[in-house]
Amino acid sequence: MTDNQSTSNILMIRPVNFGFNEQTAESNAFQNRDADQQAVQDKALAEFDHFVKTLEHAGVQVIVVNDTPQPHTPDSIFPNNWVSFHDDGTIFLYPMQAENRRLERREDIITNLEDKFKVGHIIDLSRFEADHRFLEGTGSMVLDRENKIAYACLSPRTDKQVLDLFCEQASYKAISFDAADEHGKAIYHTNVLMCVGSKFAVICADSIPNPHERIVVLESLKSTQKEVITISFEQMNRFAGNMLEVKNDKGETLIVMSKNAFDVLKSEQKMTLEKYGNLVYADINTIETNGGGSARCMMAEVHLPVSS
Repeated sequence: MTDNQSTSNILMIRPVNFGFNEQTAESNAFQNRDADQQAVQDKALAEFDHFVKTLEHAGVQVIVVNDTPQPHTPDSIFPNNWVSFHDDGTIFLYPMQAENRRLERREDIITNLEDKFKVGHIIDLSRFEADHRFLEGTGSMVLDRENKIAYACLSPRTDKQVLDLFCEQASYKAISFDAADEHGKAIYHTNVLMCVGSKFAVICADSIPNPHERIVVLESLKSTQKEVITISFEQMNRFAGNMLEVKNDKGETLIVMSKNAFDVLKSEQKMTLEKYGNLVYADINTIETNGGGSARCMMAEVHLPVSS
């Protein structure tokens, strides 16, 4: 049975202590600190709530879970890094580089999901943290769920050995490569440079410096019948690669992104995307600036089968 590329069930974590995370800043060039961090939490909370309302208005089923004040988890708003949910009922838990991000893994969230969804195996890869090997979920990997391909740019947060083990256990094929920004700094997560939908892909191809690796990635996307939309470094830096295809309750396809991403897209790029789904966006500038992640990072897709 072919897995679905997108789902209408989205898990999001409502922040209580969102802010600039010192432990992730070294490897995340997208992070920038605002001076007043208390104001950052207040603004991020308002942005989060507006984003949830935007998704719900578009017909998406959003499962909102409140973060807890303790332990301190400034990046809990990005749950897609510690967990992924799959059509066969499997849940993967992932090894995280930053010690304070490891605290985001919460059994109670999975337990609560079992009220509505069927959970089969839980495969816990977090043991690799002891070996300083990391794979940060669907940040490290951009999954073509229908064709069982995991695209991954290798970085301090994305280890080839753990990637290969995920692919072995989930029956995926890994396509790994190196990627860097315009200054030559390794890109920390694959999902900031590319997005894969059912019939389209968005990618900053210029971020893959090795010509052979770039060709392999682009040929794979084309061979799986994706229309490829290339974006520039400038567009990538404003999170135009950090999109997610979701469904609404009518089965319609939505392509979700931030307002920054929407604003930086050219009109012809938007027209191409609109062939494949309605564009949905929200202003999450404070979250993007301080957290170094965007709309896709905030959404963990729940692909688990619904309990009958």
